Amino acid sequence: MEGSEIVGASQGSLFQEQALREVTTQNSGLDDVCRRLRGAFEDVVAWKWDGRFGTALAEFPAEDKEKVLRILEGFLVSRWDSATIGEAPEIVQQIKTHFGGLMPGQLLLLSDPNQDALIYCAWWPWRDGKTISIRVGPYSKEEIAAPDKSALTVAFRDWFKV
Repeated sequence: MEGSEIVGASQGSLFQEQALREVTTQNSGLDDVCRRLRGAFEDVVAWKWDGRFGTALAEFPAEDKEKVLRILEGFLVSRWDSATIGEAPEIVQQIKTHFGGLMPGQLLLLSDPNQDALIYCAWWPWRDGKTISIRVGPYSKEEIAAPDKSALTVAFRDWFKV
């Protein structure tokens, strides 16, 4: 019995590794963006996993907002706020809905929104005015139903080291 459990566990691990390789191959552009984005933030913020939204989460002092925004805009080419979100493509609307809307001061930044899979960032200033949270995650039109368990999310966590 124990031997079959070990074989089953190792087969599951092999399956996960194979799925991770396939997702990485299919989304090599996202892989590159995530690894470079994480590298650009190496001495700026510390990342942790946010299971509530299925994203990497970082919090930083509001006085660092220009530096952080400059890094994000170097990788994420599309920017939406509460005034412009109504004109955003459907995929951006879906991400907005995932977060419960977009309030004044909040932003959504995305890699190319015309792709089936992309990287986004939700920018949330805190009410105290002293802290800002950013949540970075993957989004796929094909994996909307269970984003936290998707192969893309597993790959993202590996790429982002969270």
